[in-house]
Amino acid sequence: MLDPIVAFFQRIFAAIGRGIGLVIAWILWPFMTVGNWYRARGWIIKGPIGIALLVLAGFYAYFIWQTQVWSGFNPDYVNAYNLGQRKQDAGTAAAGVAPATPAAGEVSEPAPKTCTRSAIVDVTADLIDFNVNQNAWISSMLLYKLGLFGLDWDRTPWFDNKASFQRGINQAVRRTAVELVDALGRVRGTSGINNDLQRARGNLQFDEETWYFGSNSLLPKTPTPTYYRTAMTDLRKFNTSLEACDAIFDGRSDNLIEFLDRITNDIGATTAMIRERSEFYNGGWFDTRADDRFWFAYGQLYGYYGILSAAGADFDAVIKARGIEPLWIESIKQLRSALNIQPAIISNGREDGWIMPTHLATMGFYILRVRSNLVEMRDVLAR
Repeated sequence: MLDPIVAFFQRIFAAIGRGIGLVIAWILWPFMTVGNWYRARGWIIKGPIGIALLVLAGFYAYFIWQTQVWSGFNPDYVNAYNLGQRKQDAGTAAAGVAPATPAAGEVSEPAPKTCTRSAIVDVTADLIDFNVNQNAWISSMLLYKLGLFGLDWDRTPWFDNKASFQRGINQAVRRTAVELVDALGRVRGTSGINNDLQRARGNLQFDEETWYFGSNSLLPKTPTPTYYRTAMTDLRKFNTSLEACDAIFDGRSDNLIEFLDRITNDIGATTAMIRERSEFYNGGWFDTRADDRFWFAYGQLYGYYGILSAAGADFDAVIKARGIEPLWIESIKQLRSALNIQPAIISNGREDGWIMPTHLATMGFYILRVRSNLVEMRDVLAR
């Protein structure tokens, strides 16, 4: 009685098996053809080709390692700065520096004046170091630029998560560098632009994908990571000058308002990007662009978590004077909570779906919470 049903399912599974076999054969056919051709050649031809294949395999092994291993990744990296122990705002004269006791017959000289470093600048420089020194900058690696048989890695499910994460951090770093030049690193209207910050901003605006050579010129180029390393050096030079009281950090409330405005607009654009993908491309686990959207947003929040935590130390007097300290602390907690979302596979399912989750909508929710708090703090400061 059940024999026709069993036979029916046997035919279905047999057809599926033949289909899978045909797909695998189609994929392997070029490799089998090349392998047969290679075995029929002499060693004069086999040798150079074999060496070239070994070099290529080494490059791919290095590429896979760099894309899968995230050196220095730590959602709690802010704790290492001990920002809660800071007693003074950035740029203010450091207290408690006692003059040296002169020897008998010597004239007492005043102690060298020192000022407080900017935590924002320190964190920004360290984020660049994390991106291009502790890790390889993926977006400008040759094999990443070549893609999968010419298909951009961002359009595949593989090897693009770290690159998107790094670009998200870089977005936060770029935005911060612009604000340091335009407002925080100078007294608006009465002082010139700081040269170190200006150079850092210019180098950080360099495109994210330049390798040593490009298709538009035969001449060698300076790759992207070199520009970012130079920007990191210039940021640290600025902080050294600030510590020696030779530079300016203008910690006024209107500068903090402007800084919050820019960050709010920046993450607002990311929210729009996530919303567009979440609403119109519900492919669940099969949406190959969901992962780079997710990890870009994650990297942006990872960067702003450190930068806004540092801003709380640099603008501590303003924050306490205007009574927004509880709201500021809550915003930092929400940023940190967003970093707990680390799914192994990013899914862009429907919001009312019951099989595939919707990680993009979850990330968008956290971003909107942070953005709402930033807007509220900005409004309180502007009163």
